This record gives sequence, structure tokens and C-alpha cells, in this order.
Amino acid sequence: MNALERGQLGVMRAHALILGVIILAVAFVAEAILRTAVELPPGVATIPVLLLIAYPVLAAPGRRYRAWGYRIDAEELHIAQGVWSRIETVVPLARVQHIDVSQGPIERHFGVCRLVLHTAGTMHSRVVLPGLSRETAEAIRDEVRARIRQDAL
Repeated sequence: MNALERGQLGVMRAHALILGVIILAVAFVAEAILRTAVELPPGVATIPVLLLIAYPVLAAPGRRYRAWGYRIDAEELHIAQGVWSRIETVVPLARVQHIDVSQGPIERHFGVCRLVLHTAGTMHSRVVLPGLSRETAEAIRDEVRARIRQDAL
């Protein structure tokens, strides 16, 4: 399996940090409200929250990043992910109907993008492969597009 680009680890860390900051801000507000109603020592809400978000913000992104992998062969795209539950997705290239290469502002900052494959069917018809360089995503997109045209003939 091919690993994701290193920039994806930065994206995962940034997303975790943003979520952690939001949770911590809510804890600060909750503590401020509690301290006006009841006399409590400082940090009664924020310290436990800091301890609870330490793993998701500091350790989890690296583990999630290392759990991702992908491989493309003549007929299928294989994607593996998951730390606690391992998920392996196989996308038959003949079933791909539409392909997108997308990139949000955080991904743009770290130099990675997502390849989004839309397949025939309704269940799991959208498969996302994050953490690719633009060149790799476009190369896979062009390869899948060529196979779609070839199968249509």
C-alpha cells in the first residue's frame, strides 16, 4: 500500500487542534458561568477537559495518518484506513462515474488534496482518498478517466 503524503498529517493535526480549541473554549465559558454561580477553584472545568482532549489532539492524528494506505491496480482502487476498526474499501474502476480533485484551505496550506470518486449505486457511492499531492491525484484521475473511456468503447 502507498502511504499518504506527509502534508496530510499536518491537515489531521490542524483539524484536531481546531476541534480541541473549540472544546476548550466551551469549557472556559462553562467554568466562568459555574464560578459566578458557585465558588469553585480555577481550572475545575478546563483542566479535566485539557486531559480529555490531549489524546485526540496530540497522539491520534499520527496514528490515524499511519493507518491510511491506498493502491491502484488494473481493475480496482484499494483504500485502507482505521486505527480501532480497520476498513478496507475496494472501488471497481469500471463503476466510477465521476471524479473530483478537491482542496480546502487547510489542505492547500499543507500541499495536499482529496480524490473523490463517485460510483454507480446508492450505498457508499462516494469514496474519498485524502492526502494526495496534486500531481498524484491528477495522475490517478486521468488513469481512471482513461479506463472509463476505454470501457465505454
